[in-house]
Amino acid sequence: MDKKVVILGAGISGLTTGYWLKKSGFDVTILEKRIEPGGSMESVIENGFLFDRGPNSGLETSPLVSQLVEELGLKNEFIYANKKGNKRYILRNGELHALPMSMKSFIKTKLFSTKAKIRLFAEPFIGRSADGYYQSIAQFVKRRLGQEFLDYAINPFVAGVYAGKPEELSVKSAFPKLYALEEKYGGLMIGTIRSIRERRKRKEKSKHSAKMFSFKNGIQILPKKLAETFGSKLLFDCEVTAIEKLAGGYLLKYDKNGLPGEIRADAVISTITAYTLSDLMKNYDKELSHQLEMIYHPPVLVLFLTYPVSSIEQPLDGFGFLIPEKERMSFLGAIWSSVIFEKRAPEGKASFTLFVGGSRNADLLKLDKEYLIDIVITEFNKVMGINEKPLSISSRYWEKAIPQYNIGYVEVEKYFDEFEKQNPGFFLSGNFRGGISVGDCIKNSEPTARKVEEYFKKK
Repeated sequence: MDKKVVILGAGISGLTTGYWLKKSGFDVTILEKRIEPGGSMESVIENGFLFDRGPNSGLETSPLVSQLVEELGLKNEFIYANKKGNKRYILRNGELHALPMSMKSFIKTKLFSTKAKIRLFAEPFIGRSADGYYQSIAQFVKRRLGQEFLDYAINPFVAGVYAGKPEELSVKSAFPKLYALEEKYGGLMIGTIRSIRERRKRKEKSKHSAKMFSFKNGIQILPKKLAETFGSKLLFDCEVTAIEKLAGGYLLKYDKNGLPGEIRADAVISTITAYTLSDLMKNYDKELSHQLEMIYHPPVLVLFLTYPVSSIEQPLDGFGFLIPEKERMSFLGAIWSSVIFEKRAPEGKASFTLFVGGSRNADLLKLDKEYLIDIVITEFNKVMGINEKPLSISSRYWEKAIPQYNIGYVEVEKYFDEFEKQNPGFFLSGNFRGGISVGDCIKNSEPTARKVEEYFKKK
């Protein structure tokens, strides 16, 4: 086809969407501000250790993942997580407790009190909420499962996924499938059972059962391989400065390597961050700019620590651990990186990825960095039974990390739909719409590409 589509951003959303469109015959150009692809997907090797400085993995919730791996020739690079990674720990009263994954382990666990366990069995008898869209995940869980389950399961889980607070995140927008279980089936337990059959029909897997994947050389190999398929049609070091609507299309102005340029498009897909797009849209659509500006992105410090395995008392038999807010620690949790995927560390060594800040502890990141890292290491060593200093310390600071789908986000989502209606051929995508994870972004890329195709069919 001779239809020219310009995509803003060479993160996983932009690259996968562009990939499907290119396969369908569209003339696709991608403009990327940075000098390499992947967005927050960054993989580096330091002193023999592989460090993923953003997302460390993805969940194979869609057959699109295996399709990409096959078509990009990445089968020899593709790896699943070690089965040990199925075991997750939660910190309570300074001790690590395995999150129960079966009824038997749930009954035996000391993570929850007997009272909390009994309360959980009342869930099928709890009715639907009256406030619907404007309900936090904290309100939803407390009503259906009780306070203790909120404190020691959902609170740390939300911190691990969103670096957020359950009192602020919208259950409808941030956890739509959880919300749908109540709305469609009347409850979580009965809804979970009934929804399994529907997912099988769609050839989808729940995030609970989907396999975790990465690549031998880190998660960034996926966007790098996708980027190669575009050749000279992917422009790096290229910052879009303005967008103008034309008759039947759009004109994009940009700076590349300090030199001005422009490109005409029949359709535009923006997959850049909400705050970057907000700045770009100030002179195009003030209301869209305002809606995007209101999306909070908390700061997160990703800390990478390495140790000799011999110095660690805690058995390395899991994914890592998350920390409930009630534990009052300086970090949100830790991933046992060298346990989850093989060859992430030299023989006899172990590596860990810790997360500091988020909505819960944003103010901590205002402290002196070295002072804060010392506090975090001291607390981490105590939990893990380590009496030595780390072999190495590395970090990546994300000033604006994960978009928060807070209460009332449904109004923001409605405006995205309205914007696309008022601006035919201009599409909004990325991790601020439809899910923040790698798997969500890949899964959402296909319907976004189909929307573009439908637009040209109707035009």
